[in-house]
Amino acid sequence: MLALTATTGKIGGATLDAILRYELLDKKDFIVLTSSSDEHPRVKEMKERGISVKSDCNYGDTDSMANALKGCDSLFLVSTPEIQLDFNNAPNGKGRESRHYSAIDAAISAVVQHIYYTSLAFKDGSKAGVMRAHFRTEAYLKEKQRQNQLRSYTAIREGLYSESWPLYLGHYSLSGKETRKEIVVAGDGQISWTSISDLGLANAMIITSPNDARFNNSVIHLSNTATLTLKDLASKVDKTLSIRSESEYIEHYEKEHEMQAPFLEWWASTYPSVQEGHCDIQDPLLTELLAKHGRQPESFDSILNTMVQK
Repeated sequence: MLALTATTGKIGGATLDAILRYELLDKKDFIVLTSSSDEHPRVKEMKERGISVKSDCNYGDTDSMANALKGCDSLFLVSTPEIQLDFNNAPNGKGRESRHYSAIDAAISAVVQHIYYTSLAFKDGSKAGVMRAHFRTEAYLKEKQRQNQLRSYTAIREGLYSESWPLYLGHYSLSGKETRKEIVVAGDGQISWTSISDLGLANAMIITSPNDARFNNSVIHLSNTATLTLKDLASKVDKTLSIRSESEYIEHYEKEHEMQAPFLEWWASTYPSVQEGHCDIQDPLLTELLAKHGRQPESFDSILNTMVQK
């Protein structure tokens, strides 16, 4: 039995959708764990489709998670979006990883054999604040497996979502009120933008193939191999890119856009990693997986055009 989490969200939802669309797993062979209530539209939809759903399951509540996971062999653990936990250089065990640790401990208590964890596609060595919790969680999984508390795990470093480009491009506004001609960032480099839909299918294929030894006790990357810089992206929306230091970036968005310093300090550290090539992921795995279903990775331009036209 496979347990899925975060199916009311983007990556978890895309993964569930792919399982259903491509009939990768019978509905009796998986359950959904969600922190959403039974009244959530997506939860109602899942139940109407005959999917077993256990609601009010929170990562931080180890006991309830362990109870919900009883009888499950594997867990698809989507990282928590509670980024505020990472702010102000949260020490190990206090950032987002604290939620993941609790969920992992719950899975171990429930005798789950394999955990699939959604990390992010930055290369080893990245100092980006967004990767700190991911690296810590990957290390936690590795240590639990080394201690024989967990049989196996797979850390899936998900390609940077094509749909998240506004965040990287200076918190670009899609509301129709974007008047800036110059976009301030704190670094630039090649980024392997990857669509959420493509990641959903690749995830679904991996988590429904438990006998594929390639994914056991490993860190894998799922990314489009085609890349695009922020400068390239800025030109596509008729903007110019201005690269500043991290401190100047923080000051600019504090003063000009009234954004909060803790978030800006956390996010600004992303750009040096981009500049150092940590988001240029030339791994063919995603393309190979999609090809098995007659698909090619979706182009960045198709995502961009859809989002800008809305």
